[in-house]
Amino acid sequence: MKYIYGPVPSRRLGLSLGIDLIPYKVCSFNCIYCECGETTNLSINRKEFKPVDLIIEELDNYLSTNPELDYITFSGSGEPTLYKYIGKIIDFLNNNHPEYDLALLTNSSLLTDKQVRKEIRNIDLIVPSLDSGIEKNFKKINRPHEAIRLNDIIDGLIKFRNDFEGKMYLEIFIVPNINDTLEEFKKMNSIIEKIKPERVQLNTLDRPGAVEWIKPASEDVLKKAAEIIGKRAEIIGHYSSDTKKKSISSKTKDEIIETIKRRPCTVKDLSNILGIHVNEVNKYLRELDKDYDLKITNEKRGRFYFLKEED
Repeated sequence: MKYIYGPVPSRRLGLSLGIDLIPYKVCSFNCIYCECGETTNLSINRKEFKPVDLIIEELDNYLSTNPELDYITFSGSGEPTLYKYIGKIIDFLNNNHPEYDLALLTNSSLLTDKQVRKEIRNIDLIVPSLDSGIEKNFKKINRPHEAIRLNDIIDGLIKFRNDFEGKMYLEIFIVPNINDTLEEFKKMNSIIEKIKPERVQLNTLDRPGAVEWIKPASEDVLKKAAEIIGKRAEIIGHYSSDTKKKSISSKTKDEIIETIKRRPCTVKDLSNILGIHVNEVNKYLRELDKDYDLKITNEKRGRFYFLKEED
């Protein structure tokens, strides 16, 4: 499969079939916490990066086998709303495979565009991110394209929510020493009251980010944020063991282990070697890190993972 991947287990969405519309690391943000690494093409220009008809054909062929899925998810290794024909794909899925729920993971940056809001309004669930209510903190964490302004994003979220009949789970990624203050939590809460999402999902570092110094927020900080935000807030946990059993292949895990024992590899290297999507590689590495002492080194070409042979 060239344009879809998985299904993969998701902490938020259960068993999810991913649609990746954007070339690797084309994004409107260069978030310090991104597990895919640094953005190499910082852009706000919408394009048909991949042929829309071929994407639809691949989806149709796969879904005709009636796979068991919790969601079909627009995500991947860049910002999905940068894809010019995302609305055409959403309409195709709703008209031809209505039994599946659709989700969109987005950094919210293009919700400022009325046309984008129109194209994505018929999805079932949107999970937009908003990591700060303070401009300077927003820039530190998300490192956006120079044309992007925080107030415009907030305004876009409010406008989209007013016309959207589906569910919205707003995600906040908490970074110690940047957006983990009482001032920040109170500011975010006032913004959340205007956006009115069903849930506010509090997240923090689970895999190495794009910069070396970033650390996960403590459980106490996450709980404090949840307390201030109130009943909408939830701290994101790990996916269930049942979900993992359905989609984590022991063969693929073994292939990754044998590969990184022989030589250090980046996520992109493993994706190319094994023929699976970078998001899937990250899921496997997350699982492997629980059972093995994965070593990580940052080089000019990116972050390398390796396992040392036991003595």
